[in-house]
Amino acid sequence: MTGASTPTAQKTKSVASVAGHEFGYPHGHLGHLSNEEEETLRSFKVFLEEHGIYKSGPTPSHDDQTLLRYLRARKWVIQDAYKQFKDTEEWRKANQLDVLYDTIDVEGYEKSRKLYPQWTGRRDRRGIPLYLFEIRHLDSKTVANYEKDAESCYHQAHTDGQTPAKLLRLFALYENLTRFAQPLCTELTDRDHAKTPITLSTNIVDVSGVSLRQFWNLKSHMQAASQLATAHYPETLDRIFIIGAPYFFSTVWGWVKRWFDPITVSKIFILSSSEVKPTLESFIDPKNIPKQFGGELDFEWGQRPNLDPRIKELATWENGHTDFPPGPLYWRPIDDGKRAECVAMGSVNKVQRTERVCTIPRAFPPEAASAAPEAEQITTTSGPAEVDAEAMQNLTITADNTAASSTVDISEKLAAETEAEPSRPTAVSA
Repeated sequence: MTGASTPTAQKTKSVASVAGHEFGYPHGHLGHLSNEEEETLRSFKVFLEEHGIYKSGPTPSHDDQTLLRYLRARKWVIQDAYKQFKDTEEWRKANQLDVLYDTIDVEGYEKSRKLYPQWTGRRDRRGIPLYLFEIRHLDSKTVANYEKDAESCYHQAHTDGQTPAKLLRLFALYENLTRFAQPLCTELTDRDHAKTPITLSTNIVDVSGVSLRQFWNLKSHMQAASQLATAHYPETLDRIFIIGAPYFFSTVWGWVKRWFDPITVSKIFILSSSEVKPTLESFIDPKNIPKQFGGELDFEWGQRPNLDPRIKELATWENGHTDFPPGPLYWRPIDDGKRAECVAMGSVNKVQRTERVCTIPRAFPPEAASAAPEAEQITTTSGPAEVDAEAMQNLTITADNTAASSTVDISEKLAAETEAEPSRPTAVSA
């Protein structure tokens, strides 16, 4: 990867490694809180309740793992976490996110999946859901058609008129992450720290075959999506592995890293071709890595999830289902909390569906009496769980602070690219 040996890149690698140890899963998550963090969580809940945006009790308005996402994102500063939480709650209410997710047109929802990361149906070595995103499919025509279609996508939510329709459809996908994929992975106990809920995602982003012109045309689309997701779905990302970066990617990286806070930037790893297979295997079992990246999984971007066999073992399918159907899904407890049912939502031909897909036994929340031993691991765990420390240290990250970012510089690069690759079709600006 060009620039990997520069002082800037080496400095970024060091920061990323430190961030991985200080902020990485399971540290700062339930069962792995220090005494100070436990007290901060308690104080945060009191503060939120005093301000009328949180309700305590046997069935609180928000679970602890959600509140912890805001505290981690704001470095455990209650006032800062409160502001982000309050802004998000107001934004959700103004756009009726729950209604949007429950009533969005299933076909429109599935069209949105074609422009964003998709769940493979598998997990990394720590049990975190694994997503794949291939940028080359997002040409200007595809994005323009999506944005036009988003304006007429059916749902029953009344929105604020300020958040673009294309982004509201994106947030329906984030709702699927937090209400379906993460809760499902939480209930799978064949992982270390099985008493700790999963609130993160691991992403493989393939940027091979993408020209600088295509990146430039996608810049506003990706920037708006990234910044709003960071604002309203904090701490849902564990790591992003960028694969297939072209020679000019330092320029693109110069844009991208400005969209995120330093902690998020430290979770983005740009891998050279020789680093892809060994690095992915250190974080992900080969059976869960798509074949195109050297693994064994039959999964290509655009397909339905290839479900983890463990999920199929747990699920009791109902109503003729043998797999999870397209469209919005979420879990809700049944049988006094002993089991959870998966419910298919969304609308088909403007008729809302509410259909049970399957049920699974619930492993979370664990019995209170058995939670203490895992909490004690705070003092004995020195780094991110199940991660090869040597592999972490050897990750190569290109973050060239001197990358050109002005319109003039980029225009020159585009002109050079056109001369160098005269046979490549020119993308039409959106």
